Amino acid sequence: MHSGEILGVAGVDGNGQRELADAINGLRFVERGKIEFVDNLKVGYIPEDRQKMGLIMNFSIARNLILKLFKFLPFCRYGFLQSEVINNHGKNAIEKFDIRASHPQLKVNQLSGGNQQKIILARELSGKPTLIVAMQPTRGLDIGATEYVQQALLAQKQQGAAILYISTELEEVMAMSDRIAIIYEGKFVDILDAATATVEEVGLLMTSGKKPLIP
Repeated sequence: MHSGEILGVAGVDGNGQRELADAINGLRFVERGKIEFVDNLKVGYIPEDRQKMGLIMNFSIARNLILKLFKFLPFCRYGFLQSEVINNHGKNAIEKFDIRASHPQLKVNQLSGGNQQKIILARELSGKPTLIVAMQPTRGLDIGATEYVQQALLAQKQQGAAILYISTELEEVMAMSDRIAIIYEGKFVDILDAATATVEEVGLLMTSGKKPLIP
C-alpha cells in the first residue's frame, strides 16, 4: 500500500476479511508469512462491530475517546486520570466530528449508531494515523452517517494516509477505492485498477476466484 491511496478489499463475507484486519492490527497471530510495516507507522482501526469491538458501551464519550491513551500525559498524571483534561478533550471531539451529544459525559449506549461510529473516527483519526484499516465502516448506518464516514476517510487520504477499505458492499468499495483487491477463500486472487474495473469482473472474482473469459 502507498501513502495517499485507498486499497479496497472486495469479497463475499467470510473469505478472510476479518482475519486480515485482525492480523494487521496485531489482534490475531500470523501462522504463515509476515506483515511488514514502515518505521514509525501509526495505525488507526475502525472495527466492523462498533459496539463489541470499538466501544465500551457503558463508558462515557470522553472515556471512550482515550481508550488508547489513558495511561499517558496529559490524560493521566502520577497514575491518576485527569478528569478536566479528558472532559475538554471530549468537548473538542464532539465539536470537531459533529457528534450529536449534549456533553462528553453522556454514555455511548445512549447515542445512535452513526454517532457511535463518529466517536470511533474521532479516536482513531485524531492520532494522525499513517495507515487506517476500515472494516465495514458504514455497516448499519443511515445515508447521512455513511456519507460522513466516507468523507472523513477521503479527507485522511488527501492528508497522505494509506487506507485499507474492507467492505462486502461492492459498489461502495468500487466508489471509494483507487485499487481493488479481491479476496476469495483467504487469498487475494487479483488486484484491479478501480477506474477500469467492472462490476461483472469483480463480482466473478468474488464468487469464483476466476477472471472472466475474454472472447
